[in-house]
Amino acid sequence: MSAPVRASRLPAEQRAWVEAAWERITPERLTELVVGMVDIPSPTGEEAPLARWLTGRLADAGLEAAYQEIDDRQGNAVGRLRGTGGGEDVLLYAPIDTLTVGDADEDVPWIGPELRADMVPAAQVHGDHVLGLGASNPKGHGAAVVAAAEAIAAAGIPLRGDLLVGLGAGGMPTNGRRARGLTRRNTGQGVGCSFLLEQGVWADHAVIAKPGWAVAWEEVGLCWFEVRVRGSFSYVGSRHRMPYRNPIAHAATVITALERWFPEYSARHTDGLVAPQGIVAAVEGGWPRMASVTPALCRFHVDLRTSPRSTPAEVRREFGAALDAITAAHPEIELHWDMVLAIPGTHTPPDAPVVRAATDAWEELTGRPHEPIVANSGATDANILRARGLPTARIGMDRIGPDAPLPLDFPSGMNVVDVREAVRLTRHLVRTAVALCSRES
Repeated sequence: MSAPVRASRLPAEQRAWVEAAWERITPERLTELVVGMVDIPSPTGEEAPLARWLTGRLADAGLEAAYQEIDDRQGNAVGRLRGTGGGEDVLLYAPIDTLTVGDADEDVPWIGPELRADMVPAAQVHGDHVLGLGASNPKGHGAAVVAAAEAIAAAGIPLRGDLLVGLGAGGMPTNGRRARGLTRRNTGQGVGCSFLLEQGVWADHAVIAKPGWAVAWEEVGLCWFEVRVRGSFSYVGSRHRMPYRNPIAHAATVITALERWFPEYSARHTDGLVAPQGIVAAVEGGWPRMASVTPALCRFHVDLRTSPRSTPAEVRREFGAALDAITAAHPEIELHWDMVLAIPGTHTPPDAPVVRAATDAWEELTGRPHEPIVANSGATDANILRARGLPTARIGMDRIGPDAPLPLDFPSGMNVVDVREAVRLTRHLVRTAVALCSRES
């Protein structure tokens, strides 16, 4: 990692503190943390073993550390490095659950015909890269949060405010799994982050580590819809003798029309840093064991991302108008629908201290004016933090490059981390936290 080329905006004393902490950040330590995290499975709803392990790492670093139980399988890791007083508190946050499970019984065939090496919770080190389920998102980002706290603690920096660390369960966009005896529905969608705040882990500023090497101060929310298309329970031998209304065929018509509508919706709501997208994610209809009959119902689910400048109620009406237009053009189709999940998009003013501090750190590390990433459609626990009133900046790692052990696709982008990127992110988090925790309240 080359030395910063941009002159620091920090006072000389804070500058010395940051450099002392940076000296304690090493690729070897980031690799060790990522490998340790990847090797402990943490699918949504079952993060407790990893959270307990992380609690131990925070305690080893000299932080006041606690395991925060949500239930017998799910929990958060929390750490606090107390300041000298009179300053503002900063929360460094990252989720710790993986998007997929790493078990073929749950993931295959929907993830592909088989689990690749990067889709299982077993770390492999390939030079500057670590490969394994969640190695980059979220675990590489969580490792950077831990390493930043370790470096600040080891440097003995006399922060005014407290540095808090939150490593939260349930950060992925999923409802509860039904495998392995799990029963609770609310295990994802930011449940760990929400519980963390409810239980008094609070700060003046928050920085969430999630992918994207630029500072983000707003992001999309999401609305989920269930669409139920009605038809007739019938038999292939009677198709030509009785009224035939196949809800699967009608659902295909609706889905095709929605696929044309999604880009129009996105274009209307693209502004600021966001370009909200929509997809049809799952379709259910009929009995696979009985291909001779049509069901009376086919249902499918939609994820429609939302702008911070739209409320879920407004998005619900817009989606309903789109379905009304589809059924008006196809009067033979009977459908009903409901919004089944809503998390609003959120915004932090770009002149908020946390955004300014994160932007300053980015500019120092890159040596150029900040360049935000636009047209984003990914949502994170930043929405939970901001909705609860914490001004929040998001910062993360860049995508893997051509020297990675796997070519870039969606799963490898989640499951392969470039340790050099993790080092840079850790340096950024240290710089941002020290700047904010050194402020007078």
